[in-house]
Amino acid sequence: MHAHSYSDKELFRLISEGDENAFRQLFHQYVPQLEPLARHITKTDAVAEDIIQETFLKLWISRDKLPAIENPRSWLLKIVFHQSFSYLRRQAVHDKAIDKLSATEEQELFTPETNLAYTTMVKLIGEAVAQLPPQAKRIYLLSREKGMKIPEIAKELSLSPNTVKNSLVRSLQAIRNYLQQAGHLLPLLLLWLLGL
Repeated sequence: MHAHSYSDKELFRLISEGDENAFRQLFHQYVPQLEPLARHITKTDAVAEDIIQETFLKLWISRDKLPAIENPRSWLLKIVFHQSFSYLRRQAVHDKAIDKLSATEEQELFTPETNLAYTTMVKLIGEAVAQLPPQAKRIYLLSREKGMKIPEIAKELSLSPNTVKNSLVRSLQAIRNYLQQAGHLLPLLLLWLLGL
């Protein structure tokens, strides 16, 4: 495939059919435009990179909807704006929660009830992870316990980054579903602390 042989609309159509080369071309074409925007809004390089990865992950997961999108560039910019401002909102909530936690006496915060709830939650997450298929479990543990990034996991397991991304999305959804079935709706702060 030649670098500029397809319009954005054509690339979206090809991606909707599962064409990974078209996806790579779109990715390489747009990252230099989108990453500075995310960096400008969030003021953080690592967060900007994560937002770009999330944007293209969303694109790949929603690829069946791509043919209906009239202006691919606007659509991508809109997602990056949304992801960037969502990050800022979450960060503000997180900062307020941390301030509140700092102001609270430790013995008031970590009561036997909250310790039990946390222990139960960690146990349930462990059970949910144990039920994942072997490869999904390996990918999840490399991501969460070893802190490896998607490209590192892909290289380690000889998989494509898209396979790793899709596996992580499915695993997180399975864990959330498992917790919900067990009657646990995680508060925002706990979700953040557990990395879900």
